[in-house]
Amino acid sequence: MSVPAASVRLMAESDSVTTSSDTHRRTAIEAELKRIEESAMYSAQIQFEQTKQWRGVNLALGLPASVLAAVSGATALAATTGRVIAGILALASAAFGAVLTTLNASHRMNQAAAAANAYLEIQSAARQAREIDLPYWQIDEARSALAELTARRDEQNKTAEVPNKRSYKRAQKNISGGGQTYAVDA
Repeated sequence: MSVPAASVRLMAESDSVTTSSDTHRRTAIEAELKRIEESAMYSAQIQFEQTKQWRGVNLALGLPASVLAAVSGATALAATTGRVIAGILALASAAFGAVLTTLNASHRMNQAAAAANAYLEIQSAARQAREIDLPYWQIDEARSALAELTARRDEQNKTAEVPNKRSYKRAQKNISGGGQTYAVDA
């Protein structure tokens, strides 16, 4: 039994449309993976800059608080005439400690570092999906992977602290200076 020529032509046109549609979708998925990769790269660098800033705040407030507490204690114990100075130093130490506690710089530093590393994971996964897996995935598999990465990025965006302008600018400078370039990609 032979298939009529008109049916063969329709089947060929249908395959051509499917191939064209698949190519278009694959290209769109690749572009979206690049966007997720870039977004995660910037977000990671910004959060690393936030980490550095909070570490600085933690040291800038914690070190004087500790030193002032030690000096005030030593002054109070050394002589009875130094009570006023010891009291002033103790109050200054307490003020540094109160500001440090209120800002919670240590927690914010750890939170920013965790967020930065989570963004790096998303960036790597997006790059690997785009570079290694996408050419071999069926369209449904690629779309599923894209949806999963999008969900991970969106969830991370919900939990990451909003960055300040200084962190944003420093991250841009770091990235434009090659801070995210691997030797293999150069």
